[in-house]
Amino acid sequence: QVQLVESGGGLVQPGGSLRLSCAASGSIFRLYVMGWYRQAPGKQRETVATISSGGDTGYADSVRGRFTISRDNAKNTVYLQMNSLKPDDTAVYYCRLFGPGVDHWGQGTQVTVSS
Repeated sequence: QVQLVESGGGLVQPGGSLRLSCAASGSIFRLYVMGWYRQAPGKQRETVATISSGGDTGYADSVRGRFTISRDNAKNTVYLQMNSLKPDDTAVYYCRLFGPGVDHWGQGTQVTVSS
């Protein structure tokens, strides 16, 4: 059973930065796509960024150029570096590990951008 544990959320002022981490248990981490998603109050969950097992990345238009996703397969960890944060980035952020026949989510970490 894979478990994903996010950390690094918190309160930050507009223009600030945060780095989220998601640590995965088990030995399958390196084989699958990892993604970061977010859900703001009253809104649907949306994709923020994804990274393939080979390191190919994709970003939502709203975060491209401000956020960077990366992974360290030796540490079974995926990161989301968030810069130039805006109040619209406020949400619960979730990490996800997925692939054929596999789909696991973390419990989420709150990110609040406010002055």
